[in-house]
This record gives sequence, C-alpha cells and structure tokens, in this order.
Amino acid sequence: MREIPVPPPIYAIADVEALEPLTPAQAVREMAEAGIRWIQLRAKHWSDDRLYEGAASCCEALATSEARLWIDDRADLAALLPMAGVHLGQSDLPPGASRRVVGEDLWIGYSTHNGEQLRRADGDPAVDVIALGPIFATSGRESPDPVVGLERLRRARGMTAKPLVAIGGIDGDSLLRVLEAGADCAAMIGAVCGGDVATRCRRLVREVEGSAWQ
Repeated sequence: MREIPVPPPIYAIADVEALEPLTPAQAVREMAEAGIRWIQLRAKHWSDDRLYEGAASCCEALATSEARLWIDDRADLAALLPMAGVHLGQSDLPPGASRRVVGEDLWIGYSTHNGEQLRRADGDPAVDVIALGPIFATSGRESPDPVVGLERLRRARGMTAKPLVAIGGIDGDSLLRVLEAGADCAAMIGAVCGGDVATRCRRLVREVEGSAWQ
C-alpha cells in the first residue's frame, strides 16, 4: 500500500517551453540542487517519442537526488519510468483508470477548480494529492478557470485531509501567503522557469526556510 506523501512547500513545474534554452534534464537537476524536492515535468506540445526521451533523461538526472519527479497527464510514462507519480487534469484519463495503469505504488495528483470538484477528489481513493487553482490570475494555461483566491483556498483546507497543492499565478511575493492560507504546497511555473533556474529556485527555498511558516 502506498504511503500518502507529505509535500514539500515548493512544487516546481518544469514546463519544457518555458525552460528553453535549458534541456529538461539540465533544468530539473538545477532545481534539485537548489533544494526543490517535488518537480513535475510538463510538455503539452511534445510528441510522444520526444517526451519519452525527455522524461527518461530527467529520471536519469535525478537518479541520485532526493527530489521526486512527477509527470503531467501521462500515466503511461509514469508507469514506464522511475517516477514518483502522475498529475492529472479534469479532462485527462480519470484517476481510477490511471490507477490501473500506474499500479498501487505511484502517487496520483488531481487538479480541481471549485468546491464540487474538490469534494469528488477527496472521496476518490485513487487520488493522493489534490491541487486547487488558479489561486491568482495566470497565463500558464490556454483556457484558465476562474480565479479561486486565498479565501476559498482557506475554505478548501477544511474540506480535505489529503495533501493540498495551490497552483496558479503564485510567485515569490505570494508564496508565503498561499502556504499560510492552508496549502501544504505551492506549485510554481513562471517563478522557477526561465533565466537562471538555479538562482530562482534557491531564492524561493531560502524564503521559506527563513519564514515562520512550518
């Protein structure tokens, strides 16, 4: 039986397009060396063969690291490669079906955007980690859902005992506010991708370590 994970405060989403010119493997290695412990590989527009090769290179880059690697959408690749889990959206393969693909040991994260979706995820035994968002306005998705905000994030905390990940528009200025509102973890894209990835991630890790949070 899999152990329900305790999330680290920062969950870096390594979006391959935002990482250029770094390769995904270079980026996830720099994230891990900076102290990030959860990393999700996201490649919405890559072909299957390219994504498989990129994901395999990321697994190899993190082979001796404490960081755990997730993959966005692709339960098949999570099952094929030494990954921690798969993160699913509302329009992806349902969690129960994905569980049959990845088996009982890998984690499944699931995105929600309102109270009803969160309640269903809370009651779904296939879901280990629940994400809620977008917390703030974001350009990270082509068709973003309505902004959730911090107050609804606080209410969501009382609706589930499962690990709760906040996502959407979170940056260094809002990171601690999101954690203080009840999220176990903040998923971040723009704040960790682009430019000097290592410096960006180290700055965020230091911010959390130097705070009263936790």
